[in-house]
Amino acid sequence: MPVRIPNTLPARAILERENVFVMGEARAEHQDIRPLRVAILNLMPTKIATETQLLRLLGNSALQVDVTLLHTATHDAKNTDAEHLLNHYETFEAVRYEKFDGLIITGAPVELMEFEEVDYWPELTRIMDWAETNVESTFYICWGAQAGLYYRYGVPKYRLPAKMFGVFEHRTLIPTEKLLRGFDDAFLAPHSRHTEIRRADLEKVPDIQILAESDEAGIYIAGTKDGRHLFITGHSEYDPLTLKAEYDRDVSRGLPITVPRNYYPNDDPTGPPQVRWRGHANLLYANWLNYYVYQVTPYDFHQIPAGAIHGDF
Repeated sequence: MPVRIPNTLPARAILERENVFVMGEARAEHQDIRPLRVAILNLMPTKIATETQLLRLLGNSALQVDVTLLHTATHDAKNTDAEHLLNHYETFEAVRYEKFDGLIITGAPVELMEFEEVDYWPELTRIMDWAETNVESTFYICWGAQAGLYYRYGVPKYRLPAKMFGVFEHRTLIPTEKLLRGFDDAFLAPHSRHTEIRRADLEKVPDIQILAESDEAGIYIAGTKDGRHLFITGHSEYDPLTLKAEYDRDVSRGLPITVPRNYYPNDDPTGPPQVRWRGHANLLYANWLNYYVYQVTPYDFHQIPAGAIHGDF
């Protein structure tokens, strides 16, 4: 089934060229089903690239998804055209009285700042509070995951001696967890971050279970036992060339950066990157939409959150 997005969104043409099933608003309105309502709080400066990556994954499931793009009102987005934001994005104030089946909170390039130093931190905490009563399940990515764990449970982040940068092998820890259904025992996912969360801190939180981790990259997936909050420290949504673009950018700026590990053949950046995480990425988002949103959210979205225990459906 398709992801439902406006006809004018730039991602639409890209996804259609890739044969991703997208649906126009007019056709969607004539289908006699209730689409899932998913909001994406896009904190990345490269908003068009990030929204395209996420829409590609949301559009590869058997469910119809009605997407609302959100941006923070308290931060001036310098890398995205104002007209794009005006035409395709809403602020929190515009949707604060609405209900959503799912919410995705992206990463942001602010890891080296303290959380409270980020200019939109008060607005972000309001959104996370609002999600408790207005969203069935929230999916946090990279810095968004660190922010959610810090705000909800006081879990700190730690600065790494060098950027965690590349594609790393992970292992599933609770294979019976529905989010991991269909996963191999070992799977790959990209990381691009300067900070980390640590197992010892998560183990102090009774509500949290660790679902997947890496010997090199550390914790990758954690979540609350009721499934309403999932924290992903990496970037499974990345395109084939996203790590390359980040590496080339930093090299051109003269910044200290190593070649992303396990990404180029023999770690040689003169060769073409190898994409080895796409299957896992699609499965991760499909499982989230199916088991943590669609299977438990009420048909009448005004009743969200249903408060169901996600292991009991």
